[in-house]
Amino acid sequence: MSFKKPTSIKDFLLHLAVLIGGSALIVVIVFYVWLPISTNHGETITVPDIQGMTVDELDEFLGKRNLRFEATADSSYSPNHPPLAVLRQVPKPNTKVKENRKIYVTLNAESPPKVRMPKVEDLSLKSAMMVLKSYDLKLGEVKYIPDVFFGVVHEAKMNGRTVMEGEKIEKGSVINLVAGDGYGNTQFQSPNLIGLEQEEAEVAIIGSGLKIGKIEITDKSLAGFTAIDSAGNDMLEYREIAPGTVQQQYPRPERRVKIGDPVDIWIYKPDSVSSAPTILDNQ
Repeated sequence: MSFKKPTSIKDFLLHLAVLIGGSALIVVIVFYVWLPISTNHGETITVPDIQGMTVDELDEFLGKRNLRFEATADSSYSPNHPPLAVLRQVPKPNTKVKENRKIYVTLNAESPPKVRMPKVEDLSLKSAMMVLKSYDLKLGEVKYIPDVFFGVVHEAKMNGRTVMEGEKIEKGSVINLVAGDGYGNTQFQSPNLIGLEQEEAEVAIIGSGLKIGKIEITDKSLAGFTAIDSAGNDMLEYREIAPGTVQQQYPRPERRVKIGDPVDIWIYKPDSVSSAPTILDNQ
C-alpha cells in the first residue's frame, strides 16, 4: 500500500489525521488491551496468613492460590512452633498482590539454639523469672526450702539435676527454681519441761522462741520421765514430783514445733481445788 504525496493543504491535513488516529489506536490497543491481558491488570490476590504452617504444606497451599514462596537465609526459633514452621512472612497477610507473586518466609530452626545458663542464684524470684525469660527459658516449678529470706533463689534445676551458671542448654528448656520460704529452719524439738518449777518452765518456753500457752493446775503427783530399759529402748518412768513443778506439757517433750507455737503446762499442787467458777462466784 502506498500513500500519494499530498498535493494540497486538504490532502495534508487528511494524511495527518489518519496518522494521528492510527497512533491513537495503537496506544489504546497496547495500554488497554494487550497490557491488561499480559499482566492481568486489575486482578489481584489476597495474601493468606501462612504463619505457623510447615514448609511441606506451603507448595500445595500457595500453588492453589497462584502464589510462590522462598525461604530467607535467616532463621529464628520459637518453642511454640514445630521445626521448619513459618514464623514471619513478607508480604504480610491480607496484602493485595499479583498472581505468581513470591512470598518470602522465615522458618523456625530445626533444632533449638543453645544459650548459656544465666546466673539466678541469690536473685529474687521476680528477678530470676525475668532473667530466664530474656534467655528464652521457661520457669517450671518453684520449691521452697527453710531460709529466713523469702523468695531468694538458692539453686536452678533441670530434669532433676542442678544447672550450673554458664552451662550450655537449649532455648525453651524448663528450669525449676529452689527458693527460701522466709521462715528459716524453724522446726525443732519441744523442750522437756517435766519436773521444772513453773517459773523455770516459763523461762525455758520463752527462751526457745515459743509462747506460754494455758497453765493448768493438777493434783497428780506422778509424772512421766524418759528412761532407757535394759534392751536400750526408750520408755516412760513415772516418778513423784515436787509441788509447784510441771507434771505434764503439750506438745510432749521432743515433739516437732516451730517458732511461736504455744506450749501448755500442768502444775502439780497437792490438794488443789478446781478453779472453775461456781454459783457463789456469780452472786
